[in-house]
Amino acid sequence: MSLIVMKFGGSSVGTTERMQRVAQRIVEKKTAGDRVVVVVSAMGDTTDDLIDQSKLLNDNPPAREMDMLLTTGEQISVALLSMTIHKLGHSAISMTGWQAGIRTDAVHGKARITDIRPDRIHRALDEGQIVIVAGFQGMTEDGEITTLGRGGSDTTAVALAAAIQADVCEIYTDVDGVYSTDPRVVKCARKLNEISYDEMLELAHLGAAVLHPRAVEYAKHYNVKLVVRSSFTQNEGTSVKEEAVMEQGVVVRGIAFEKNVSRISIMGVEDVPGVLAGVFGALAEAGIDVDIIVQSGVKDGKADFSFTLGLGDRDKALSVIEGIRSKVPYREVTSEEGLVKVSIVGAGMVSNPGVAASMFKTISSLGVSIKMVSTSEIKVSCVIDAEHLNDVVRALHTAYGLDTSEQAFVGGPQERR
Repeated sequence: MSLIVMKFGGSSVGTTERMQRVAQRIVEKKTAGDRVVVVVSAMGDTTDDLIDQSKLLNDNPPAREMDMLLTTGEQISVALLSMTIHKLGHSAISMTGWQAGIRTDAVHGKARITDIRPDRIHRALDEGQIVIVAGFQGMTEDGEITTLGRGGSDTTAVALAAAIQADVCEIYTDVDGVYSTDPRVVKCARKLNEISYDEMLELAHLGAAVLHPRAVEYAKHYNVKLVVRSSFTQNEGTSVKEEAVMEQGVVVRGIAFEKNVSRISIMGVEDVPGVLAGVFGALAEAGIDVDIIVQSGVKDGKADFSFTLGLGDRDKALSVIEGIRSKVPYREVTSEEGLVKVSIVGAGMVSNPGVAASMFKTISSLGVSIKMVSTSEIKVSCVIDAEHLNDVVRALHTAYGLDTSEQAFVGGPQERR
C-alpha cells in the first residue's frame, strides 16, 4: 500500500466529462490498495472569469477581497469531484486549504506556506476516505484566507506530500511528462524519462510551464519524489529526482523560453558605489522582479546599464526609476518590449566547453541579434526579438541533438495551475 498525492490542474477538470475521467483515475488508485490525497485547481477558466467579473466592479480591488473571491474556484472543483467519486461508490471528503491544515504568511495574492498541520487528512485516510484538497489556498494564523499565487496548486500538492510523507506526488497535466522543450513549438521534442531537481528548477524558472519553481524547490528541499504525467493517457511520465541518469552524448537536456520580456536601460549614471543598490533596492521594495542585469563600460565617469523584467512590470518600474532620479541622477531612460528569453539547460554543460558558443552560432546563423546574455553552471540564456522565437527554439533543439522521430502528446489546452 502506497500513500499517493495526485494533483490535477484546471484543464484536467475543465468539463464534467473530464471531471468524471479524473474521478475514475483516482478510484483506480484507491481500488489498487493505495491511500490517496488529491489536490485540484479551479475548473478551466474559472479563475480568469472571476478576475474579469471583479474588474467590472472595481479595477483595483483590495488584495484581501480578491483572495476571498478566487479561492471559491477551487472549492467548487473539490466539491464536484467528491460528488463524482461518491457516485462511483467510493467515500471521499473535500477540504479547503485551511481545513487541510495549510497555514501561510499574510501576503495576499502571493502567500507562502509556513506550516501544514495534516491531522484531519490523516484521520480521513485512516477512515478509508479519499481526501480532496483545494489547491492554491491557505489561511493565516489570524484566520485570513490567502492564495499562493501563480503555480499555487503545484506548491500545495508538493507541500502536502512532504507533510504527510507521501511515497510519491504525481502531477497530472496536459502533456505526458517533461519534454526537451514545449511540444507545441517543436513537434519532435523528446520526453525525458527523468530529470534532476536542479535541471527542472532551472527550466521552471526560465519559462517551462509544466511545473512551478516553488513546487520544485519544495520537492528538492524535502526530497519529495515527483512524477509528471498526463491526465489524458496512461503513458509513463517523467520522474523528477535528486540525480538523473545522463543520456550518452546529450549535454543540453532542455530548452525553455519566456515570453513578454521587456528591457529597461538607464544611461549616464555616476560610476560610484551604491548606484546599483539604490536602483535595484527601490525596485525590490516595489515588488518588481528583475532578471538579467548588464552594465556597459565606464566613460567620463558615467556608466550605462540595462536589465530585463516582465512586460507587466515595465510601467511600474519606469515610475520607480523616475521617482529616485534625485537620489540616483541619470541622463535618460529607455525601454523596449517585444522581447523573449530563450535558455538552454543541462547539468552536463559545466564539464563541456563550447556549449554557449554553439548557442550563439546557431542563433546568429538565423540572422538574429542577441540583445543580452546570462549564464550559470547549467544554463545559458539569450534575450532576442519575439518574432524569432519559434525559429530559434527549433534550430537550437536540432543543434543540440534533441530531436526525436516520435510525435509528442499534447492532450488539450495549456494546463492551468
